[in-house]
Amino acid sequence: MDVSRIDRINELYHKSQSVGLSQEEKEEQARLRREYIAAIRGNLRANLNNISIREEDGTVTDLGKKFGGIKEV
Repeated sequence: MDVSRIDRINELYHKSQSVGLSQEEKEEQARLRREYIAAIRGNLRANLNNISIREEDGTVTDLGKKFGGIKEV
């Protein structure tokens, strides 16, 4: 998500606190918030899928393959 969309989310929030939003602005705010949350979840999922743990016996467990639904190629 680019900075201009995040700035727009903030603009709509501040406007809602001061004068209120029209119905179109409320819908835009909800859509932008959904996009923002989806972007955050996607980034978090990608980071978690790249975690590997070295077990006590020396083996390496790739958590992305074990829990994240990533298939081995």
